[in-house]
Amino acid sequence: MRVLAAMSGGVDSAVAAARAVEAGHDVVGVHLALSRMPGTLRTGSRGCCTIEDSNDAWRACDKLGIPFYVWDFSERFKADVVDDFVAEYAAGRTPNPCMRCNERIKFAALLEKALALGFDAVCTGHYAKVVRDAQGNPELHRAADWAKDQSYVLGVLTGEQLEHCLFPLADTPSKAEVRAEAERRGLSVAKKPDSHDICFISDGDTRGWLADKIEMAPGDILDETGEKVGEHAGANAFTVGQRRGLRLGRPASDGKPRFVLEVRPKDNTVVVGPERLLAVDEIRGIRLSWAGEPLPEAAAGEEFECSAQVRAHGDALPARARVFREPTDDGELVVTLESPLRGVAPGQTVVLYQGSRVLGQATIDAARSLSRPAV
Repeated sequence: MRVLAAMSGGVDSAVAAARAVEAGHDVVGVHLALSRMPGTLRTGSRGCCTIEDSNDAWRACDKLGIPFYVWDFSERFKADVVDDFVAEYAAGRTPNPCMRCNERIKFAALLEKALALGFDAVCTGHYAKVVRDAQGNPELHRAADWAKDQSYVLGVLTGEQLEHCLFPLADTPSKAEVRAEAERRGLSVAKKPDSHDICFISDGDTRGWLADKIEMAPGDILDETGEKVGEHAGANAFTVGQRRGLRLGRPASDGKPRFVLEVRPKDNTVVVGPERLLAVDEIRGIRLSWAGEPLPEAAAGEEFECSAQVRAHGDALPARARVFREPTDDGELVVTLESPLRGVAPGQTVVLYQGSRVLGQATIDAARSLSRPAV
């Protein structure tokens, strides 16, 4: 196949490209420039799209003997990831920018351009697996190394996109083996630290970064009974489950810490309460998509068993789910958890599994517990 290898500048993408070359594919490497102002992105190997990373990607391609290009996706990245991040926080939600980047940049814009240029597939260093069902349809599954599994952040991929995805690290038993292979191949990124954090917030201060982009206004902090217990400088800076930075005027009656239970941007109010009230057992999701063919029960609007995961490194909990075609055209997903889950925030993504298979995902619009009193 003609394969476009997305080169982040890290060890995973370098080894993935090397394996694609070794498999006999015609491979071309490309690094995505996501900002025209490199100072706005993380340095010191903390991100995945800095000038340092571009140089590391070039050196890996040079070692592998494959062509290397840099594609400028900065405008698309700003519109689809950065601006979306700001808009979600302004609406009182907690977004996952890495998932949005996978959805709209790495497996939409990049794949679209790759196919237009005649490539058959896009190769990345993600730890996930594409397998075929009995009818030959692609399915997304967890990687062999569940500790490094990245199927959660790929849950936004559609069946059509999975047709053109190549994940050479799918069956690798550990990250240590990837690093050892990189060293054997003479790749300079063999010992490079993993990327983490939000790449476009250079100092890691999300609240400070948002303060320059969202108009903050002071408002009330209420407890779970509706009583005012403090004031805040801007509700948009808070997220469900947050404990630090509340600066409440009075302690809780039991002397225990209080956590953010809800953010209400419409009336600029933050609701706080004891940790036990963070637990929810029902999640409602919008912007639903399926990673391949949906289950027959899901397509028919019937309830089906699954497991639900709401964080990249969280556990998948046993659940039941059902799709309701109203009130949105693409459906509302209702997930009922068998055991409560703590600190679920609107804007996060719920990804559904059956065993190792990723069924699909939805953006969390609301989460609730029958035991929590209304405020």
